[in-house]
Amino acid sequence: MVDSQPGLRSGATPLAVRMRPTSLDEVAGQKHLLTPGSPLVSLASDKTGEQGAVSVILWGPPGTGKTTLAQAIAHSSGRRFVELSAVSAGVRDVRQVMEEARTSRDLYGLSTVLFLDEIHRFSKAQQDALLPGVENGVIILVAATTENPSFSVISPLLSRSLLLTLETLSDEDLGVVVDRAVIDPRGLADRFRLDPEARAAIIRLASGDARRALTALEAGSVAAASSTPPDAGTQPVITTEIVSLAVDRALLRYDRNGDEHYDVISAFIKSVRGSDVDASLHYLARMIEAGEDPRFICRRIIVLASEDIGMADPQALLIAIAAADAVAYIGMPEGRIPLAQAVVHLATAPKSNAAYVALDAAIADVRAGKTGRVPKPLRDAHYPGAKRLGHGRGYKYPHDDALGVLAQQYPPDELTDVRYYAPTEHGHEREVSARLAKLRKIIRAR
Repeated sequence: MVDSQPGLRSGATPLAVRMRPTSLDEVAGQKHLLTPGSPLVSLASDKTGEQGAVSVILWGPPGTGKTTLAQAIAHSSGRRFVELSAVSAGVRDVRQVMEEARTSRDLYGLSTVLFLDEIHRFSKAQQDALLPGVENGVIILVAATTENPSFSVISPLLSRSLLLTLETLSDEDLGVVVDRAVIDPRGLADRFRLDPEARAAIIRLASGDARRALTALEAGSVAAASSTPPDAGTQPVITTEIVSLAVDRALLRYDRNGDEHYDVISAFIKSVRGSDVDASLHYLARMIEAGEDPRFICRRIIVLASEDIGMADPQALLIAIAAADAVAYIGMPEGRIPLAQAVVHLATAPKSNAAYVALDAAIADVRAGKTGRVPKPLRDAHYPGAKRLGHGRGYKYPHDDALGVLAQQYPPDELTDVRYYAPTEHGHEREVSARLAKLRKIIRAR
Protein backbone atom coordinates (compact mmCIF):
# COMPACT_ATOMS: atom_id res chain seq x y z
CA MET A 1 0.00 0.00 0.00
CA VAL A 2 1.42 3.37 -1.01
CA ASP A 3 0.77 6.38 1.17
CA SER A 4 -0.72 9.48 -0.40
CA GLN A 5 2.17 11.59 0.86
CA PRO A 6 5.39 11.53 -1.16
CA GLY A 7 8.31 9.50 0.14
CA LEU A 8 6.28 7.69 2.78
CA ARG A 9 5.11 4.10 2.81
CA SER A 10 2.68 2.57 5.23
CA GLY A 11 4.47 0.03 7.40
CA ALA A 12 7.85 0.90 5.87
CA THR A 13 11.07 -0.34 7.43
CA PRO A 14 12.59 2.38 9.64
CA LEU A 15 14.86 4.78 7.83
CA ALA A 16 17.82 3.86 10.04
CA VAL A 17 17.52 0.22 8.94
CA ARG A 18 17.00 1.04 5.26
CA MET A 19 20.08 3.25 5.22
CA ARG A 20 22.38 0.73 6.86
CA PRO A 21 25.56 0.44 4.70
CA THR A 22 26.16 -2.83 2.87
CA SER A 23 29.91 -2.32 2.53
CA LEU A 24 32.71 -0.75 4.54
CA ASP A 25 33.04 1.98 1.90
CA GLU A 26 29.63 3.34 2.91
CA VAL A 27 30.40 3.47 6.63
CA ALA A 28 30.54 6.99 8.06
CA GLY A 29 33.10 7.56 10.77
CA GLN A 30 35.39 5.04 12.49
CA LYS A 31 38.19 5.84 10.04
CA HIS A 32 40.75 4.70 12.63
CA LEU A 33 39.35 1.16 12.24
CA LEU A 34 39.01 1.19 8.47
CA THR A 35 42.50 2.01 7.22
CA PRO A 36 43.97 -0.33 4.60
CA GLY A 37 45.28 -3.48 6.21
CA SER A 38 43.37 -2.98 9.44
CA PRO A 39 41.74 -6.07 11.02
CA LEU A 40 38.22 -5.10 9.92
CA VAL A 41 39.24 -4.33 6.35
CA SER A 42 41.25 -7.55 6.13
CA LEU A 43 38.33 -9.52 7.51
CA ALA A 44 35.93 -8.00 5.00
CA SER A 45 38.23 -8.45 2.00
CA ASP A 46 39.32 -12.01 2.77
CA LYS A 47 36.90 -13.86 0.52
CA THR A 48 38.95 -17.08 0.45
CA GLY A 49 39.42 -17.45 4.19
CA GLU A 50 43.17 -17.78 3.72
CA GLN A 51 43.88 -15.14 6.36
CA GLY A 52 42.16 -17.20 9.04
CA ALA A 53 39.31 -16.40 11.35
CA VAL A 54 39.85 -13.34 13.54
CA SER A 55 37.09 -12.65 16.02
CA VAL A 56 36.51 -9.10 17.15
CA ILE A 57 34.68 -7.31 19.94
CA LEU A 58 33.29 -3.92 19.01
CA TRP A 59 32.96 -1.57 21.97
CA GLY A 60 31.28 1.79 21.63
CA PRO A 61 28.24 3.97 22.38
CA PRO A 62 24.86 3.31 20.72
CA GLY A 63 24.48 4.46 17.13
CA THR A 64 28.17 4.36 16.24
CA GLY A 65 27.91 1.52 13.73
CA LYS A 66 28.61 -1.75 15.53
CA THR A 67 25.84 -3.68 13.77
CA THR A 68 26.59 -1.89 10.53
CA LEU A 69 30.25 -2.96 10.61
CA ALA A 70 29.33 -6.56 11.36
CA GLN A 71 26.89 -6.79 8.46
CA ALA A 72 29.24 -4.96 6.11
CA ILE A 73 32.00 -7.46 6.94
CA ALA A 74 29.72 -10.40 6.22
CA HIS A 75 28.36 -8.96 2.96
CA SER A 76 31.75 -7.79 1.69
CA SER A 77 33.48 -11.10 2.34
CA GLY A 78 30.68 -13.32 1.07
CA ARG A 79 30.58 -15.22 4.33
CA ARG A 80 27.46 -16.69 5.89
CA PHE A 81 26.03 -14.20 8.37
CA VAL A 82 24.09 -15.13 11.52
CA GLU A 83 22.82 -12.55 13.99
CA LEU A 84 21.89 -13.23 17.61
CA SER A 85 20.89 -10.87 20.39
CA ALA A 86 22.08 -11.63 23.90
CA VAL A 87 18.76 -10.29 25.14
CA SER A 88 16.82 -13.24 23.72
CA ALA A 89 19.38 -15.91 22.78
CA GLY A 90 20.66 -18.65 25.05
CA VAL A 91 23.27 -21.41 25.14
CA ARG A 92 21.08 -23.66 22.97
CA ASP A 93 20.97 -20.99 20.23
CA VAL A 94 24.74 -20.58 20.36
CA ARG A 95 25.34 -24.32 20.06
CA GLN A 96 22.93 -24.55 17.14
CA VAL A 97 24.84 -21.81 15.33
CA MET A 98 28.08 -23.70 16.02
CA GLU A 99 26.73 -26.92 14.50
CA GLU A 100 25.40 -25.16 11.42
CA ALA A 101 28.68 -23.27 11.04
CA ARG A 102 30.67 -26.48 11.24
CA THR A 103 28.43 -28.07 8.60
CA SER A 104 28.77 -25.04 6.28
CA ARG A 105 32.53 -25.10 6.65
CA ASP A 106 33.01 -28.86 6.19
CA LEU A 107 30.50 -29.41 3.36
CA TYR A 108 30.57 -26.14 1.46
CA GLY A 109 33.79 -24.43 2.56
CA LEU A 110 31.74 -21.47 3.75
CA SER A 111 32.78 -19.70 6.96
CA THR A 112 30.23 -18.14 9.29
CA VAL A 113 30.21 -14.71 10.91
CA LEU A 114 28.22 -14.73 14.14
CA PHE A 115 27.18 -11.25 15.14
CA LEU A 116 26.24 -11.21 18.82
CA ASP A 117 24.66 -7.94 19.88
CA GLU A 118 24.89 -6.80 23.50
CA ILE A 119 27.28 -9.55 24.54
CA HIS A 120 27.55 -7.95 27.98
CA ARG A 121 24.07 -9.35 28.69
CA PHE A 122 25.36 -12.91 28.32
CA SER A 123 26.19 -14.69 31.58
CA LYS A 124 29.61 -16.24 32.14
CA ALA A 125 28.21 -19.69 31.26
CA GLN A 126 26.69 -18.37 28.05
CA GLN A 127 29.96 -16.69 27.05
CA ASP A 128 31.83 -19.90 27.85
CA ALA A 129 29.70 -21.65 25.23
CA LEU A 130 31.26 -19.40 22.56
CA LEU A 131 34.83 -20.35 23.39
CA PRO A 132 35.15 -23.66 21.46
CA GLY A 133 33.82 -22.15 18.24
CA VAL A 134 36.02 -19.06 18.49
CA GLU A 135 39.13 -20.99 19.47
CA ASN A 136 38.76 -23.59 16.70
CA GLY A 137 37.75 -21.07 14.04
CA VAL A 138 34.34 -22.64 13.52
CA ILE A 139 32.84 -19.16 13.71
CA ILE A 140 34.14 -15.65 13.35
CA LEU A 141 32.62 -13.85 16.30
CA VAL A 142 31.80 -10.19 15.90
CA ALA A 143 30.41 -9.14 19.27
CA ALA A 144 29.04 -5.70 20.12
CA THR A 145 28.81 -4.07 23.51
CA THR A 146 28.15 -0.65 24.96
CA GLU A 147 29.81 -1.58 28.26
CA ASN A 148 33.49 -1.89 29.08
CA PRO A 149 34.50 -5.40 27.94
CA SER A 150 37.09 -5.59 30.71
CA PHE A 151 34.18 -5.91 33.13
CA SER A 152 31.48 -7.48 30.97
CA VAL A 153 33.30 -10.07 28.82
CA ILE A 154 35.11 -13.10 30.25
CA SER A 155 38.91 -13.06 30.02
CA PRO A 156 39.29 -16.21 27.86
CA LEU A 157 37.02 -14.70 25.23
CA LEU A 158 38.81 -11.35 25.36
CA SER A 159 42.19 -13.03 24.90
CA ARG A 160 40.95 -14.83 21.77
CA SER A 161 39.48 -11.71 20.16
CA LEU A 162 40.58 -8.31 18.97
CA LEU A 163 39.08 -5.49 21.01
CA LEU A 164 38.19 -2.53 18.78
CA THR A 165 36.87 0.71 20.24
CA LEU A 166 34.35 2.73 18.26
CA GLU A 167 34.22 6.48 18.69
CA THR A 168 31.19 8.74 18.88
CA LEU A 169 30.42 10.04 15.41
CA SER A 170 31.53 13.58 14.72
CA ASP A 171 29.19 16.25 13.40
CA GLU A 172 30.84 15.83 10.01
CA ASP A 173 30.14 12.08 10.07
CA LEU A 174 26.52 12.67 11.02
CA GLY A 175 26.23 15.21 8.22
CA VAL A 176 27.29 12.53 5.74
CA VAL A 177 24.70 10.13 7.15
CA VAL A 178 21.87 12.69 7.04
CA ASP A 179 22.70 14.03 3.57
CA ARG A 180 22.90 10.52 2.12
CA ALA A 181 19.53 9.60 3.64
CA VAL A 182 17.87 12.65 2.07
CA ILE A 183 18.85 11.76 -1.50
CA ASP A 184 19.36 7.97 -1.44
CA PRO A 185 16.57 5.88 -3.07
CA ARG A 186 16.57 3.73 0.07
CA GLY A 187 15.88 6.83 2.12
CA LEU A 188 13.81 9.91 1.36
CA ALA A 189 14.72 9.70 -2.33
CA ASP A 190 15.19 13.46 -2.68
CA ARG A 191 11.46 14.04 -2.17
CA PHE A 192 12.02 16.43 0.72
CA ARG A 193 14.08 19.55 1.17
CA LEU A 194 16.04 19.70 4.40
CA ASP A 195 16.49 23.24 5.67
CA PRO A 196 20.17 23.91 6.60
CA GLU A 197 19.20 25.03 10.10
CA ALA A 198 17.09 21.91 10.54
CA ARG A 199 20.02 19.80 9.39
CA ALA A 200 22.24 21.45 11.99
CA ALA A 201 19.59 20.88 14.66
CA ILE A 202 19.31 17.17 13.82
CA ILE A 203 23.08 16.76 14.04
CA ARG A 204 23.27 18.66 17.32
CA LEU A 205 20.39 16.78 18.94
CA ALA A 206 21.70 13.39 17.83
CA SER A 207 24.77 13.72 20.08
CA GLY A 208 26.91 11.50 17.86
CA ASP A 209 24.26 8.79 17.37
CA ALA A 210 23.56 8.03 13.70
CA ARG A 211 20.43 6.07 14.53
CA ARG A 212 19.09 8.99 16.52
CA ALA A 213 19.84 11.38 13.64
CA LEU A 214 18.03 9.22 11.09
CA THR A 215 15.08 8.70 13.43
CA ALA A 216 14.76 12.47 13.86
CA LEU A 217 15.03 12.99 10.10
CA GLU A 218 12.34 10.40 9.47
CA ALA A 219 10.02 11.95 12.05
CA GLY A 220 10.63 15.33 10.47
CA SER A 221 9.74 14.00 7.02
CA VAL A 222 6.46 12.58 8.32
CA ALA A 223 5.57 15.91 9.92
CA ALA A 224 6.60 17.85 6.82
CA ALA A 225 4.52 15.61 4.57
CA SER A 226 1.51 15.95 6.85
CA SER A 227 1.72 19.73 6.83
CA THR A 228 2.03 19.96 3.03
CA PRO A 229 -1.20 19.41 1.03
CA PRO A 230 -0.84 16.67 -1.62
CA ASP A 231 -1.93 19.07 -4.32
CA ALA A 232 0.32 21.92 -3.21
CA GLY A 233 2.75 21.23 -6.00
CA THR A 234 5.70 22.04 -3.77
CA GLN A 235 8.36 19.91 -2.19
CA PRO A 236 7.78 19.39 1.56
CA VAL A 237 10.38 21.20 3.67
CA ILE A 238 11.78 19.83 6.92
CA THR A 239 12.26 22.94 9.05
CA THR A 240 13.80 23.65 12.43
CA GLU A 241 10.34 23.97 13.94
CA ILE A 242 9.37 20.53 12.67
CA VAL A 243 12.58 19.02 14.03
CA SER A 244 12.01 20.62 17.43
CA LEU A 245 8.61 18.94 17.60
CA ALA A 246 10.09 15.57 16.64
CA VAL A 247 13.02 15.70 19.07
CA ASP A 248 12.56 17.89 22.13
CA ARG A 249 16.00 17.41 23.69
CA ALA A 250 19.40 15.97 22.92
CA LEU A 251 20.12 12.33 23.61
CA LEU A 252 22.35 12.02 26.66
CA ARG A 253 24.96 9.27 26.61
CA TYR A 254 24.70 8.19 30.20
CA ASP A 255 24.44 4.81 31.84
CA ARG A 256 24.10 4.93 35.60
CA ASN A 257 25.95 1.63 35.87
CA GLY A 258 28.38 2.05 32.99
CA ASP A 259 31.41 3.97 31.80
CA GLU A 260 29.59 7.23 31.13
CA HIS A 261 28.47 7.34 34.77
CA TYR A 262 32.07 7.20 35.94
CA ASP A 263 33.43 9.43 33.17
CA VAL A 264 30.98 12.25 33.88
CA ILE A 265 31.41 12.19 37.66
CA SER A 266 35.19 12.09 37.16
CA ALA A 267 35.01 15.13 34.87
CA PHE A 268 32.74 16.88 37.39
CA ILE A 269 35.15 16.30 40.28
CA LYS A 270 38.16 17.42 38.24
CA SER A 271 36.35 20.53 37.01
CA VAL A 272 35.45 21.60 40.56
CA ARG A 273 39.01 20.84 41.71
CA GLY A 274 40.31 22.88 38.77
CA SER A 275 38.03 25.83 39.69
CA ASP A 276 36.22 25.83 36.32
CA VAL A 277 32.74 26.76 37.47
CA ASP A 278 31.21 26.60 34.00
CA ALA A 279 32.46 23.08 33.30
CA SER A 280 31.36 22.04 36.79
CA LEU A 281 27.81 23.23 36.13
CA HIS A 282 27.82 21.54 32.72
CA TYR A 283 28.62 18.12 34.19
CA LEU A 284 26.16 18.70 37.03
CA ALA A 285 23.48 19.42 34.43
CA ARG A 286 24.34 16.24 32.52
CA MET A 287 23.96 14.15 35.63
CA ILE A 288 20.67 15.79 36.57
CA GLU A 289 19.21 15.45 33.07
CA ALA A 290 20.31 11.82 32.87
CA GLY A 291 18.44 11.02 36.07
CA GLU A 292 21.48 10.38 38.24
CA ASP A 293 20.66 9.64 41.88
CA PRO A 294 20.90 13.06 43.62
CA ARG A 295 22.21 11.33 46.74
CA PHE A 296 25.22 10.17 44.72
CA ILE A 297 25.86 13.74 43.55
CA CYS A 298 25.51 15.05 47.11
CA ARG A 299 27.97 12.49 48.46
CA ARG A 300 30.56 13.48 45.88
CA ILE A 301 30.07 17.18 46.65
CA ILE A 302 30.59 16.56 50.38
CA VAL A 303 33.78 14.60 49.70
CA LEU A 304 34.97 17.36 47.35
CA ALA A 305 34.44 19.99 50.03
CA SER A 306 36.91 18.27 52.36
CA GLU A 307 39.25 16.63 49.88
CA ASP A 308 39.92 19.53 47.54
CA ILE A 309 38.98 22.64 49.54
CA GLY A 310 39.42 21.69 53.16
CA MET A 311 40.83 24.38 55.41
CA ALA A 312 41.22 26.85 52.54
CA ASP A 313 37.48 27.49 53.03
CA PRO A 314 36.03 25.69 56.08
CA GLN A 315 32.54 26.87 55.09
CA ALA A 316 32.63 24.66 51.99
CA LEU A 317 31.90 21.48 53.94
CA LEU A 318 29.00 23.14 55.77
CA ILE A 319 27.52 24.36 52.48
CA ALA A 320 27.91 20.91 50.89
CA ILE A 321 26.15 19.24 53.82
CA ALA A 322 23.43 21.90 53.79
CA ALA A 323 22.86 21.28 50.06
CA ALA A 324 22.54 17.52 50.67
CA ASP A 325 20.03 18.16 53.48
CA ALA A 326 18.09 20.55 51.25
CA VAL A 327 17.90 18.03 48.40
CA ALA A 328 16.69 15.34 50.80
CA TYR A 329 14.09 17.74 52.21
CA ILE A 330 12.66 19.28 49.03
CA GLY A 331 13.50 16.58 46.47
CA MET A 332 14.03 17.04 42.74
CA PRO A 333 13.73 18.95 40.46
CA GLU A 334 13.85 21.86 42.95
CA GLY A 335 16.86 20.22 44.57
CA ARG A 336 18.91 21.28 41.59
CA ILE A 337 18.88 24.85 42.97
CA PRO A 338 20.82 24.21 46.22
CA LEU A 339 23.03 21.80 44.27
CA ALA A 340 23.91 24.59 41.87
CA GLN A 341 24.68 26.95 44.75
CA ALA A 342 26.95 24.41 46.40
CA VAL A 343 28.77 23.60 43.16
CA VAL A 344 29.36 27.27 42.37
CA HIS A 345 30.71 27.84 45.88
CA LEU A 346 33.01 24.82 45.72
CA ALA A 347 34.28 25.57 42.22
CA THR A 348 35.10 29.19 43.03
CA ALA A 349 36.51 28.52 46.51
CA PRO A 350 40.28 28.46 47.21
CA LYS A 351 41.62 24.92 47.12
CA SER A 352 43.72 22.86 49.52
CA ASN A 353 44.11 19.13 50.06
CA ALA A 354 46.59 19.64 52.91
CA ALA A 355 44.30 18.30 55.66
CA TYR A 356 43.60 14.90 54.14
CA VAL A 357 47.13 14.57 52.75
CA ALA A 358 48.36 15.08 56.32
CA LEU A 359 46.05 12.36 57.63
CA ASP A 360 47.09 9.94 54.89
CA ALA A 361 50.73 10.53 55.82
CA ALA A 362 49.96 9.83 59.48
CA ILE A 363 48.04 6.66 58.52
CA ALA A 364 51.00 5.51 56.44
CA ASP A 365 53.29 5.89 59.46
CA VAL A 366 50.88 3.99 61.68
CA ARG A 367 50.65 1.15 59.17
CA ALA A 368 54.43 1.09 58.96
CA GLY A 369 54.66 0.58 62.72
CA LYS A 370 55.80 4.11 63.57
CA THR A 371 53.67 4.47 66.67
CA GLY A 372 55.54 4.40 69.99
CA ARG A 373 54.11 4.72 73.47
CA VAL A 374 51.83 7.55 74.44
CA PRO A 375 53.83 9.96 76.65
CA LYS A 376 53.08 9.38 80.35
CA PRO A 377 51.69 12.90 80.99
CA LEU A 378 49.03 12.27 78.31
CA ARG A 379 47.93 8.83 79.50
CA ASP A 380 44.62 8.23 81.23
CA ALA A 381 44.99 8.69 84.98
CA HIS A 382 41.41 7.97 86.07
CA TYR A 383 41.56 4.24 86.76
CA PRO A 384 42.88 2.81 90.04
CA GLY A 385 46.62 2.55 90.18
CA ALA A 386 47.21 4.79 87.15
CA LYS A 387 48.87 7.56 89.15
CA ARG A 388 51.16 5.06 90.83
CA LEU A 389 52.37 4.19 87.32
CA GLY A 390 53.04 7.84 86.61
CA HIS A 391 50.12 8.31 84.24
CA GLY A 392 49.11 11.94 83.94
CA ARG A 393 52.04 13.12 86.06
CA GLY A 394 53.54 16.31 84.72
CA TYR A 395 50.62 17.14 82.44
CA LYS A 396 50.30 20.88 81.81
CA TYR A 397 46.76 22.19 81.47
CA PRO A 398 46.73 24.71 78.55
CA HIS A 399 43.84 26.72 79.99
CA ASP A 400 45.97 27.62 82.97
CA ASP A 401 48.37 29.45 80.69
CA ALA A 402 47.75 33.06 79.73
CA LEU A 403 48.22 32.25 76.01
CA GLY A 404 46.17 29.05 76.17
CA VAL A 405 49.09 27.13 74.70
CA LEU A 406 52.37 26.01 76.24
CA ALA A 407 55.44 23.85 75.70
CA GLN A 408 54.63 20.19 76.06
CA GLN A 409 55.39 16.89 74.28
CA TYR A 410 52.30 15.42 72.68
CA PRO A 411 53.52 12.84 70.12
CA PRO A 412 55.41 9.64 71.01
CA ASP A 413 59.18 9.99 71.35
CA GLU A 414 59.67 8.52 67.87
CA LEU A 415 57.58 11.21 66.18
CA THR A 416 58.57 14.43 67.93
CA ASP A 417 60.13 15.86 64.76
CA VAL A 418 57.38 14.76 62.35
CA ARG A 419 55.18 17.36 60.68
CA TYR A 420 52.21 16.02 58.77
CA TYR A 421 50.12 19.11 58.12
CA ALA A 422 51.59 21.58 55.62
CA PRO A 423 48.99 24.33 55.03
CA THR A 424 48.94 26.21 51.75
CA GLU A 425 48.72 29.95 51.25
CA HIS A 426 45.23 29.65 49.73
CA GLY A 427 42.22 31.33 51.31
CA HIS A 428 41.65 30.81 55.04
CA GLU A 429 44.58 28.40 55.19
CA ARG A 430 46.94 31.35 54.82
CA GLU A 431 45.86 32.51 58.27
CA VAL A 432 46.10 28.95 59.61
CA SER A 433 49.64 28.69 58.26
CA ALA A 434 50.78 31.80 60.12
CA ARG A 435 49.10 30.70 63.35
CA LEU A 436 50.44 27.16 63.06
CA ALA A 437 54.03 28.39 62.82
CA LYS A 438 53.61 30.25 66.11
CA LEU A 439 51.89 27.29 67.79
CA ARG A 440 54.59 24.84 66.80
CA LYS A 441 57.29 27.20 68.02
CA ILE A 442 55.67 27.45 71.47
CA ILE A 443 54.60 23.81 71.85
CA ARG A 444 57.92 22.35 70.77
CA ALA A 445 59.90 25.14 72.48
CA ARG A 446 61.99 25.80 69.37
